[in-house]
Amino acid sequence: MNAPATPDDVLARRMAKLGIRDDDLEEQFTRGAGPGGQKINKTSSTVQLRHGSSGIEIRCQRERSQTANRYWARVELCDRLEELRSAAKLAVQQEQEKKRRQTRKRPRGLKERILKTKHNRSATKQNRGRVRDRD
Repeated sequence: MNAPATPDDVLARRMAKLGIRDDDLEEQFTRGAGPGGQKINKTSSTVQLRHGSSGIEIRCQRERSQTANRYWARVELCDRLEELRSAAKLAVQQEQEKKRRQTRKRPRGLKERILKTKHNRSATKQNRGRVRDRD
């Protein structure tokens, strides 16, 4: 029987899939800010995580424990990287779709309507000739 995957295992697989190595990460621990009183003011539980290759910085102070904040900072880093990659992929896909729409053949009905308006316009312009005297 397979043991259920722990959250750490799931996170490790997700980071590997995105190509994030622990060597690429710079971690700093600082004192937190905001509500929490003496516990927040005395301990350095806030995690600042910087991913070297992408330049993304995460600051996490979600939990009171440093270990939990390290986990959540990595989760947020994965979320942001996935979001950036999906946005880039979507932009490429939209560009391809735009090019396809621009180069495709026009429907027959539309083409006929365009030609009809062009013929009407040319007839209007032909009627603008000089007025001749009727002698």
